[in-house]
Amino acid sequence: MAEALSTGLGEEKEKEDREREKKAATAGKNKEKDGVTETLGFNDKNGASRGKKSNLSDLSLVRFITTELTRGYFLEHNEAKYTERRERVYTCLRIPKELEKLMTFGFFLCLDAFLYVFTLLPLRVILALLRLFTVPCCGLSGSRLLQPAQVCDVLKGFIMVLCYSMMSYVDYAMMYHLIRGQSVIKLYIIYNMLEVADRLFSSFGQDILDALYWTATEPKEKKRAHIGVIPHFLMAVLYVFLHAILIMVQATTLNVAFNSHNKSLLTIMMSNNFVEIKGSVFKKFEKNNLFQMSNSDIKERFTNYILLLIVCLRNMEQFSWNADHLWVLFPDVVMVIASEVAVDVVKHAFITKFNDISADVYGEYRASLAFDLVSSRQKNAYTDYSDSVSRRMGFIPLPLALLLIRVVTSSVKIQGSLSFMCVLLFYLGMITLKVLNSIVLLGTSCVFVKEANMEEKLFDPPPSVASSRANSRAHRTKHVHVSPQQESTADKGETSLPSDISQPTNTAENAAPSFPKSDSDTFLTTPDEEDDDKIINADTGLEGGGLAHRPPKKDLLEIDRFTICGNRID
Repeated sequence: MAEALSTGLGEEKEKEDREREKKAATAGKNKEKDGVTETLGFNDKNGASRGKKSNLSDLSLVRFITTELTRGYFLEHNEAKYTERRERVYTCLRIPKELEKLMTFGFFLCLDAFLYVFTLLPLRVILALLRLFTVPCCGLSGSRLLQPAQVCDVLKGFIMVLCYSMMSYVDYAMMYHLIRGQSVIKLYIIYNMLEVADRLFSSFGQDILDALYWTATEPKEKKRAHIGVIPHFLMAVLYVFLHAILIMVQATTLNVAFNSHNKSLLTIMMSNNFVEIKGSVFKKFEKNNLFQMSNSDIKERFTNYILLLIVCLRNMEQFSWNADHLWVLFPDVVMVIASEVAVDVVKHAFITKFNDISADVYGEYRASLAFDLVSSRQKNAYTDYSDSVSRRMGFIPLPLALLLIRVVTSSVKIQGSLSFMCVLLFYLGMITLKVLNSIVLLGTSCVFVKEANMEEKLFDPPPSVASSRANSRAHRTKHVHVSPQQESTADKGETSLPSDISQPTNTAENAAPSFPKSDSDTFLTTPDEEDDDKIINADTGLEGGGLAHRPPKKDLLEIDRFTICGNRID
């Protein structure tokens, strides 16, 4: 009994000792917490005095500055965001190179179309006139007198001759002094109005010329739905003459700016380019809209180069072709070109940045322009290349070529046989330049088309009457009527189409990668054989007529010239 009692007492003492140790441990933890809260300034009333002293010592200016100097953060916690920012910077750095590649390619495209007016067009007109006079004499009454392309060439030649005879009555010197007498602000306003008017003329001018060409070459068995060839011809002559006068006034204003003493007008006109950044950068752009604006910039840059050439010719004539005066004009010419290039680079860099567009899109634009050149060399081509450039970029070479001919003939006097020999050699040199430029462009374009996997579209036949009607704007706005029987078959999974709609048979086009697409309101310039089906079945996995109410999406090949005032956002 005594041993049992002693062991029971010993166990109770051990339990009491354990409880005391636990109480001591918890008390120590509470003291540590009290100490922490005292340093943070949240102690109870009993430790208020000690908390105030610790706050004064810890929350000091030195500790705040030390914390700010040694504070750290980790960028890898938001890796995706910073990677995207870095890619944007790289894209902006790539824009000047990619943009200038596109601009250079587009410049030589415009140069090729421009040289065509001076070199091959006169020869084609002569050949067409020879055929016109020799075919009736040979007794070939069954054949056509002129082919459609020859008819268009003859019309272009007659337009150039008539407009040149009308331009000979315009006094350039009187126009120069009339503009020079105006104030600086008035000239600045006039120059801006001329730029807008030039875009309006370019937008409507090619439609007038196309209407003339189609009216003159339309098959005779069709029902007449036009006012006649002669009214269309007079409209075309009036348009080319007025557009040439407009460009002449624009060149004269630029010439006045070059010859001003304080160069204030030239500075104001250059600053007008930077205003373009404000009107373009902060708008929403898609890839198709950027393509339109890029074509507009190519046309504008080439036109400015021709205007600068006209200004230099007029100034060199006034100084009796003194070569020293050319170096006086050289700094101003370089300044105008540099400002134009800088504005284009900044504008495109920020547009691609704000709209998350990759710099690789300019390669796609080059491929689209190259496709126009290569397709115009095919046997089944339905348009001339110069007209294709006019529709794509809004660049119409006839008025600009007419003005340059007028300025050159008035500035250069041809007297004697030696002068005629020099003119002949110069003409042969222009033909050589045109042929070399065409060969290089054709080879480069074939490379671009091959890299973009667009060879299949080159072998498509020209569009038929049904497909051209299907691609018209009026037909794109209509909806296909679906009968109740067709709706029931579509619900059952069957494929039933109206009788006037054919199923697509060529699958090679689907294998090739397509360009970025948009719903922008555009005109078709390179219609394909399957456009009827694309319009109805675009963006649908079914081939039935039940889902035929969506509007078609357009790729880069379907984008026409930049319309009206440019930078058009749909």
